[in-house]
Amino acid sequence: MLAKGKTIAATVLEAADSDIEYRDGRFSVVGTDRAISLFDLAARAKEMKKRGEIAEDLDTKTNAETPLTFPNGCHIAEVEIDPATGALALVGYAAVDDCGKALNPMIVEGQTHGAIAQGLGQAMMEKAVFDVSGGQLITGSFMDYAMPRVKGAGEAGTTAAIAALMNAVADAIPGGAGAHLDMPATAEKIWQACRQAQQK
Repeated sequence: MLAKGKTIAATVLEAADSDIEYRDGRFSVVGTDRAISLFDLAARAKEMKKRGEIAEDLDTKTNAETPLTFPNGCHIAEVEIDPATGALALVGYAAVDDCGKALNPMIVEGQTHGAIAQGLGQAMMEKAVFDVSGGQLITGSFMDYAMPRVKGAGEAGTTAAIAALMNAVADAIPGGAGAHLDMPATAEKIWQACRQAQQK
């Protein structure tokens, strides 16, 4: 874009290409006070292209070939459930994520913690309930819609936490009764799955 800009600026400023320099957002003729800003040149170039004076304006598109990355990780949740009440306790959680070279490890760690909290919230608490007769949202405030109070960023923790927790719940309920438990894993759903397991 700058190479095209120098050529167009040379035409606009009536100078040779080699006498044009770009600095601080301006094209100027070396050794003079003749200059034009990048944005003014871009506007002039559009007009010149419309009149057929130049083949291309400053609009530039390019593709960059970058190698694919395959981040990976492992999340493990340990839960305890009370079959009599369906109460769920998350007693342990471990996560290892390979995100590559972290430019700021503190930010990555914070994003991972927040994302895990969001994922656990979705798996354990969050549920939108609608009135079946009219479609009115019943869980219209955070008094009704449970959500963790931590905001996460990035998807690694959010995606993995859901699977880790729901698999832990399914494993904790005997006989496979928790294998098809829909989120959120509320006490009522866990209690029903435990009752189903006892009946087998």
